[in-house]
Amino acid sequence: MRRRCFWTWIWMVVALSLMIAGCNSQVLNNKDAKSGVFYEIFVRSFYDSNGDGIGDLRGVTMKLDYLQELGVSGIWLMPIHPSPSYHGYDVTDYYTVNPDYGTLDDLKQLTEEAHKRGISVIIDFVANHTSDKHPWFVDSAKGKDNPYRNWYIWNEGENTKLPADGATGAYPWHDLGGSRYLGIFWEGMPDLNFDEPAVRSEMIKIGQFWLKQGVDGFRLDAAKHVNEDFKSTAASPETKQKNVAWWQEFRNGLNEVKKDAYVVGEIWDSPVVIAPYLEQALDEGFNFDLAKKLVSAASRETDADIAFALNRTYGLYAKYTGGKIADAPFLTNHDQNRVMSELEGDLNHAKTAAAMLMTLPGTPYMYYGEEIGMKGMKPDEYIREPMLWGEEGDKGQTRWETSRYNVKDPVTVSASKSDKSSLWYTYQMLIDWRKREPLLRTGGIDEFTTGNALVTAYLRTAEKERVLVVHNMSGSEQTVKVAVPQDQKAFGKVTLASSEGIELSGSELKLPPYASAILK
Repeated sequence: MRRRCFWTWIWMVVALSLMIAGCNSQVLNNKDAKSGVFYEIFVRSFYDSNGDGIGDLRGVTMKLDYLQELGVSGIWLMPIHPSPSYHGYDVTDYYTVNPDYGTLDDLKQLTEEAHKRGISVIIDFVANHTSDKHPWFVDSAKGKDNPYRNWYIWNEGENTKLPADGATGAYPWHDLGGSRYLGIFWEGMPDLNFDEPAVRSEMIKIGQFWLKQGVDGFRLDAAKHVNEDFKSTAASPETKQKNVAWWQEFRNGLNEVKKDAYVVGEIWDSPVVIAPYLEQALDEGFNFDLAKKLVSAASRETDADIAFALNRTYGLYAKYTGGKIADAPFLTNHDQNRVMSELEGDLNHAKTAAAMLMTLPGTPYMYYGEEIGMKGMKPDEYIREPMLWGEEGDKGQTRWETSRYNVKDPVTVSASKSDKSSLWYTYQMLIDWRKREPLLRTGGIDEFTTGNALVTAYLRTAEKERVLVVHNMSGSEQTVKVAVPQDQKAFGKVTLASSEGIELSGSELKLPPYASAILK
């Protein structure tokens, strides 16, 4: 608000009205706020703008209104660079766009149109390795004297006791031209050598380049794997320190171009391993332990005990973040079985999992198709199947892969949006909750015990404000006590409810099956 007043009494009236509004914590006046929810997109599967059956960047642009309607405030694009693989995680050129997906101009148009709608755009940054078809590696393989030789990790034969315990479980060394090179994921993904200053410098330039193209940040692929990636050394303090130091160096390079660039990292490990990366490197880390906990609790219909686990995590993080919540919760992603398959197709369990996810601290992430209940089980192609739009004669439907798990009675976007009881509307509602209630976006989390093993409850707090989040995990009606100590203000109103029939009477809260509520 601009504080320009011409009459003192006008200022007093305005100030008083603002004080009253600010003190009334039950006024939900933040509907236009950003939800803080990110939406992961596999471009190849999302939407096709030119009829070739392959999703592309223009297709994503065409669906920005859909994403805005859903309520998300950010999108993460899986790799968009040229690659010999369908997934793109083995890059051959970091400075351009996969021709299947379009052009640099298409990306610029996407970011511009997304920003008009209040949607941020981040892209996958694959730094640990390149494709074996990348010109750097092709040159590196030509011999010991090639300038790019040291850009990768070669063993020239003098060391016969190579560590064979690749951190991903596969044998990490691959024969080529009388030598062996390191590739911990597979032979088509040779590892870059981050002890080589030229490699680090080039990776920073690449990050800066994409920020200049208009992207808002990066999702760092395999962030913990960049140095000495063997099971025998990966957990050593020296290796961890080298990894963190590199990402801090990378972050400093990004700051030269865009100080508020958003960086989220894939560190597929426990919070104690993730924590050091949050010190002047990553803004947030994906919470894999929490994802498993949420899906399991929804499936078993039992109290998830979320606040206890998260407070332990945030306690670890606080040492490195200065107390800032640096969490990126999610349910599943492109490397895991889809959540609806994990929940064996149970719609109520999927809604419960979504309700927990969208009422937690941090930046929640959802995977494309999650909002309609798409299914998928490994191998990877079948957890990355074409998005199901369902409109009659829609030429934008992608066809690059024949569906295995979404064939019998598939749920489409079109069908979901015509059914107010669908999972799609549940996601839209929950994302809207984050806009309406500031504490869901910015508050911390504290424990709240109901004494009922079929109910999950937790407080979202900030200074003297708080709301109570309650989920009935079960298929039967539950009544729980929501009483607080006498020196605290009682919860007196249900401000947000997932369904009809939720009733607060004194300190007793009645919840219909699988219902969620926010109390103030």
